[in-house]
Amino acid sequence: MAFEIIMPKLGVDMQEGEIIEWKKQEGDVVNEGDILLEIMSDKTNMELEAEDSGVLLKITRQAGETVPVTEVIGYIGAEGEVVADNAASAPVAEPVPKVEEVAAVAEPVAAQTQSPVVHEGGKVRATPKARKVARELGIDLTQVPGTGAKGRVHADDVENFKGDQPKATPLARKIAADLGIDLASVSGTGFGGKITKEDILAISAPAQVKEAAAAPVVEAKPEKVLPEGVEVIPMSAMRKAISKGMTHSYLTAPTFTLNYDVDMTNLMALRKQVLDPIMNKTGMKVTFTDLIGLAVVRTLMKEEHRYLNASLIDDAQNIELHKFVNLGIAVGLDDGLIVPVVHGADKMSLSEFVVASKDVIKKAQAGKLKAAEMSGSTFSITNLGMFGTKSFNPIINQPNSAILGVSATIQTPVVVDGEVVVRPIMGLCLTIDHRIVDGMNGAKFMVDLKHLIENPMELLI
Repeated sequence: MAFEIIMPKLGVDMQEGEIIEWKKQEGDVVNEGDILLEIMSDKTNMELEAEDSGVLLKITRQAGETVPVTEVIGYIGAEGEVVADNAASAPVAEPVPKVEEVAAVAEPVAAQTQSPVVHEGGKVRATPKARKVARELGIDLTQVPGTGAKGRVHADDVENFKGDQPKATPLARKIAADLGIDLASVSGTGFGGKITKEDILAISAPAQVKEAAAAPVVEAKPEKVLPEGVEVIPMSAMRKAISKGMTHSYLTAPTFTLNYDVDMTNLMALRKQVLDPIMNKTGMKVTFTDLIGLAVVRTLMKEEHRYLNASLIDDAQNIELHKFVNLGIAVGLDDGLIVPVVHGADKMSLSEFVVASKDVIKKAQAGKLKAAEMSGSTFSITNLGMFGTKSFNPIINQPNSAILGVSATIQTPVVVDGEVVVRPIMGLCLTIDHRIVDGMNGAKFMVDLKHLIENPMELLI
């Protein structure tokens, strides 16, 4: 029996992915774990591995196409196995079909299916093996009660749920339930007799089509004529993700920004001291972003600043405090902004942090970040100093409670011990979610951070 290759859902907010390139072609032998294709999610490119071994029988969606998550994009099976054309577009977990497909699906006349299992961010909690078994058996995971922690579905749960149920795609089960059709009375035309949506629609179509025929015809709107010199381009997946995330953050969190000037004299001297040793040890150059980032991590680990390293959860009813720091570092790309994450930064030495930060930044610039490397941040920093920015109000990277903006370092006259001297002064801008952190707490954090940057030898102790 052929196995479906689906467009994966790599994050809670991912709705579709673009196929960049197929690494295997129809007829190629595929082993479990082989790279099948490269896809682009909202903000990064990902390589999709084969979950089954066999032959790549059919590619149903080509490079350059944008495909909704969980839709079938190809099939792997035994050599010589034939893939039916009517199965090529069958998704693993589609929403209810459009009106023109079902022709106005009727109101449910049968009892509702059992309650779905626990979800996390809209995604069913299930092991990879459980997902594979569910695909093979054509079982909708949302209908399977999970016996694992927090309702997680295991392979045994899927096997036990199977019972004597006919094999059917999840979409076919959904439509059959809505229309009150007993799957046992339907003959399947899919692989191994699996019931497809077409089999269900073939039974229910006559009455539905009659209703659809009586529906009023909606005339197409005339094409909009653009003035000369105006071009309309579609918003990229990355820009859509940025737009959605920043709008949500801006409209959700009541924020305020604290601005501080920091004397960089000692930090600049320290960088000169450690530049060659770290280069010799890691092959990488330590930057001011590395030093400032590590100073942020050290400051966040103080108990009195735990709310700066926190997140609002449960519809802003509870606060999640973190006893570790996963530091997000904003990286500007030609077509957008991405925030790779240095996980476990609180456990790192300076040289380890330099290696880890360079690794995720390099992947971000190459579009090779994995989903885990761009999620889970507990605090974020963004640096616009290289562009001469004196001050700005960064928007919080939700669900973080704050974000630190790093501005330019400028030679500035200051008073030291009653005398005017010129010092390299850097601007720091801390944007805070006022639902979690008050001004006094934010100011105390900035005082400690300023002290550490101005006395950077403490970073090495």
